[in-house]
Amino acid sequence: MSVPGERVVCPARHFGGTVRVPGDKSISHRALILGALATGRTTIRGLAPGGDCRSTRACLSALGVRISESRGPEGAVWHVEGRGLGGLVPPSAPLDAGNSGTTARFLMGVLAGHRFTAALIGDASLSRRPMTRVAEPLGLMGARIGTTGGCLPATVAGGPLRGIAYEMPICSAQVKSAVLLAGLHAEGVTTVTEPQQTRDHTERALAAFGASISVEPLRVVVAGGRPLTAADVTVPGDPSSAAFWAAAAAGIPGASVVLDGVCLNPSRTSFLGILARMGARVDVQRDDSAGAEPRGSVSVRHESLHPVEIQPSEVPGLIDELPALAALATYGSGLSVTGAAELRVKESDRITALVAGLRALGADAEEFVDGFRVSGTRRLTGGVADAAGDHRLAMAFAVAALGARGESLIRGAESVAISYPGFFETLERLCG
Repeated sequence: MSVPGERVVCPARHFGGTVRVPGDKSISHRALILGALATGRTTIRGLAPGGDCRSTRACLSALGVRISESRGPEGAVWHVEGRGLGGLVPPSAPLDAGNSGTTARFLMGVLAGHRFTAALIGDASLSRRPMTRVAEPLGLMGARIGTTGGCLPATVAGGPLRGIAYEMPICSAQVKSAVLLAGLHAEGVTTVTEPQQTRDHTERALAAFGASISVEPLRVVVAGGRPLTAADVTVPGDPSSAAFWAAAAAGIPGASVVLDGVCLNPSRTSFLGILARMGARVDVQRDDSAGAEPRGSVSVRHESLHPVEIQPSEVPGLIDELPALAALATYGSGLSVTGAAELRVKESDRITALVAGLRALGADAEEFVDGFRVSGTRRLTGGVADAAGDHRLAMAFAVAALGARGESLIRGAESVAISYPGFFETLERLCG
């Protein structure tokens, strides 16, 4: 019998159905924060329900933003009463970002443009994740950022900012976004150049809220001091959550799944191409009526599987989907990934914990300094896998366990609440 925080996963005899995954977490954070900085009332439908976005809502509320919920025909509707650029108020206590690196890093950029000092804290996992990569460019803009050994707890002493031209040394949509959010409050223009394309949700959201923004390949320019206008936002389904169901359907013989209303932003759908390379049948139908963020339906069906090597240049577009692809690799395809050292500074050390968990389930897996290999040469036996408090690993181990000979136990399964509170209930339905 499992205990709280543990889930038993049995081998799947059947897998299939239609799923509408929760709203995209990345888009939800941006809608909440830009709504808070805009003038007027922003309405958000499909907001991500997990713990990370609850952290963002709580921090914004502590900064004087009124956020309320109502019920519409399709579920919860959130209303954000914007305070305008520079209009947030000093919090009475440290802002708790929980487990959310997005919350912490985005708020560092926002707070840099406010003339007060605020403290940011997080849970034990978040307090190990690097914040210097955000603190350094914000310091160049004029903010004073204090960290604890480069991590949280941190203090942000905001004030007058000046626009900068910043060339990012690493690929990080969170760093890019933090600098652009600070740039909204800065004098002059702020330019961010990235070494490779990362997800562009911030650029799309800034345009939707009326910012003065110019986007070129690998380069974004935002003008400071231009007021934002409230917007109506409908958040599409999270492709990173959908990737786990897609992986299960690709791996289990006879399986198929349809993912409705999922975000089809090109910076988030690289995993669909990898699924096809691994041998899955993938069909995409786009909804031409979608707004700033494209969406549509994705169907995935099991066919023959093949080994795949993911190159470093492909990693930025796959960083959150790599655990799902690793789970699929255990079904016989095999997978090798290099150039993914960023996985070591996620909610866990995702390279070490991923390899350890898959091995515990019976996989032939190997850890590299900047990646991993899963051979896919033998069927999993089942076992006990520890998700290390990481929501994506909990979901990856559950998907892998569906293909094992015997039952498996996932420890730390409660972490799925960070992004997908109903994950295990949906898994049971699809296997029913």
